[in-house]
Amino acid sequence: MIRSFLFLLLISLIGNVQAQELNAQVVVNSDLVNQTNQQIFKTLERSLKELINTQVWTGESYLSQERITCSFVFNLTRFSNGQFEANLQVQSQRPVFDTNYQSPILNFSDKDIIFSYQEFEPLFFNQTSFESNLISLISYYAYVIIGMDADSFKQNGGSPFYDKALQVVNLAQSSSRKGWKPSDGSRNRFWLIDALRSNTFLEYRQALYDYHRNGLDKMTKYPLAGKKSLMKAINKLYPLNMRRPNNFLIQIFFDAKVEEIVNIFQDGSKIDFEETYEILMKIAPFFGVRWKEIKA
Repeated sequence: MIRSFLFLLLISLIGNVQAQELNAQVVVNSDLVNQTNQQIFKTLERSLKELINTQVWTGESYLSQERITCSFVFNLTRFSNGQFEANLQVQSQRPVFDTNYQSPILNFSDKDIIFSYQEFEPLFFNQTSFESNLISLISYYAYVIIGMDADSFKQNGGSPFYDKALQVVNLAQSSSRKGWKPSDGSRNRFWLIDALRSNTFLEYRQALYDYHRNGLDKMTKYPLAGKKSLMKAINKLYPLNMRRPNNFLIQIFFDAKVEEIVNIFQDGSKIDFEETYEILMKIAPFFGVRWKEIKA
């Protein structure tokens, strides 16, 4: 009986370890802050890393090797009496089948963040209440990262996680902090999750899936077919751009993918890239110099 109990307990503990979804690096960069005692920044860094990596964000089961690689970099611009001002850079990657390569999914800069934190303050996430702006920021981006990762493996697989991110937004709107309301700017947390959940932008989610599952994941065995699928995925963004020029999600897509696209189409099997090149110049002209590298 005791042996059976210990076995079940062990299985339960293993299951809990495997349920954690994120493998995050956290950096709190205080180079711009005039503060002699740096310990509070190190403590904050450790506390955030523990929160992100030990919290079970979903009911999904993740093996340790399936945890999503991501990073949260807080570039502090001001600190005084437990009040922090910062810009936050959030990045996430996704493994490519049969390789050691991690493909960038998200590379997003959230500016003008303000939050409160006292050293050694416990950080707890509660799905049903607003705890603090800092915890809302972390939980929001955790769900966005998990959702975008899921979208890259399964068509519209990220929907339940985007719904959870929306819950965080709705609760955080009760605070006075910026970025949670539609009136706080045109490219903030509210508008990001609104776009990800909207049928208006379904081409983005379809392109995210096709780009990874039908493109990158097949390139080891079928490099030419993989490249063609990548181009088809990119081309699917064109009608979205025609309908909503200069939209938020297209900017986010290419902020993450520009380097990868240039590297893939500069090297390896040659392919007729003319149509996709013209589309890239129309939908992502802000990277025009980079696209010209492919044609060089």
